[in-house]
Amino acid sequence: MRGAKNVLFIMADEHQARALSSFQHPCVQTPNLDKLAARATNFSNAYTASPICVPARAALMTGRYPHQTGYWDNAHAYDGACPGWGHVLQAGGVSVTSIGKLHFRSDSDPTGFDRQILPMHIQGGVGQIWGSVRNPLPKRSKGGGMLGAIGAGLSKYNRYDMQVADTAASWLHEPARKAAPWAAFVSFVAPHFPLTVPQEFLDLYPARDIQLPQLRPSGGYTPHPWVARMNDIEDSDAELATDHRRREAIAAYYALCSFVDAQIGKVLDALEASGQAEDTLVIYASDHGESLGMRGRWGKSVLYRESAQVPLLIAGPGFDCGKTVQTAVSLTDVAPTITEAFDLTPDPAWPGQSLRRIASQSDDPDRVAFAEYHAANSPSGGFMVATQRWKYHEYVGYPSELFDLQADPDEADNLAVDHSYDTIRAQMCAALRQICDPVSVDQAAKADQDKLVAKYGGPERAFNTGPSGATPVP
Repeated sequence: MRGAKNVLFIMADEHQARALSSFQHPCVQTPNLDKLAARATNFSNAYTASPICVPARAALMTGRYPHQTGYWDNAHAYDGACPGWGHVLQAGGVSVTSIGKLHFRSDSDPTGFDRQILPMHIQGGVGQIWGSVRNPLPKRSKGGGMLGAIGAGLSKYNRYDMQVADTAASWLHEPARKAAPWAAFVSFVAPHFPLTVPQEFLDLYPARDIQLPQLRPSGGYTPHPWVARMNDIEDSDAELATDHRRREAIAAYYALCSFVDAQIGKVLDALEASGQAEDTLVIYASDHGESLGMRGRWGKSVLYRESAQVPLLIAGPGFDCGKTVQTAVSLTDVAPTITEAFDLTPDPAWPGQSLRRIASQSDDPDRVAFAEYHAANSPSGGFMVATQRWKYHEYVGYPSELFDLQADPDEADNLAVDHSYDTIRAQMCAALRQICDPVSVDQAAKADQDKLVAKYGGPERAFNTGPSGATPVP
């Protein structure tokens, strides 16, 4: 990537792709990301490799899908055993630093960073063991309170994000930054729950003005049985109980989007003030989205776009200002993009492609993005392939889904039951099987998880091991 000296990767957690004012969201205000978007290339059909934190981040770092690495869920965390883009940069003599949330196994593992500053990893190097209890999936509830306290306040997670932003800003001003090329991964918790946020941001979103999602069970929407099965374990929508409380939760989430935007602004301002902006490739993304009450679901963990689609902005040398790319892309495309920025050879095993090269070409309506889910609350493996127009879901042991994103961007109308779309369905099914065999992958995931569950004393004890909500801050 000619002309780039450094790479600054900024990541939020659980930032829904549509929750940006540059994405024409009707009420979310993200002025700092809007400024970045104005000088960036926007990838409008970007997807996570797995809609849950730990596998998504492992896929981002390794450039490989979960079924290729075995980082299946929030207890199978990245440990450096599978080399990633950080290792390629280290071997090429580029300094690699992380500041903030990583969600790997521990800071002692060789995960491709020369230095980790304020790292957040899975609790005790163990994580959510209970989420690995899937064979069979229990029917009893894991317990409530996943979303945490909802409303105004200053949580320990807010304080952590503010510290990450201030530390990153100071780091960018250190004299050593101008001495040699560097890569930095600056990662925030927000807008991930708990839904507590400083009052000044909550004031931007009066709950009475918040629109509820169109697709809800109370409005006649029938969840897919694979998704409905999740409610046996965790049903935050039922816990919220009233539409007023749901509006408050959505308002708090939007406020967290503005809060993290403010923290990102500190980092981008520091980059500019340090005189390095023109030489630095800036990447912004999230590990996954947030359902935010759609289909009666909160959090992530489903394959619909509110959960699986991610924001992806890239600004700097090699990328056009204000351009929108509609080709389907994935977080696995980030690894070859970063190595190319330093003229380093990507791992030939990586399935992704350089996003600069994708952006330099005409939109490819047939390029396929892939995601999979084998984690908490799921009775079987879920698999997704998406092109610019079509999106296909396959669930082992459950009915499949097919959506026309052009006519149905909210994925309300399942065309898999309409025989007039059999040809499209067969094409998408074939595209999925060019990547993996769902049944064998489902079996492999459950076999690894069964071993972990046995290690922690069997299903009963394992189901009570690990945090049920957000990972504690360090």
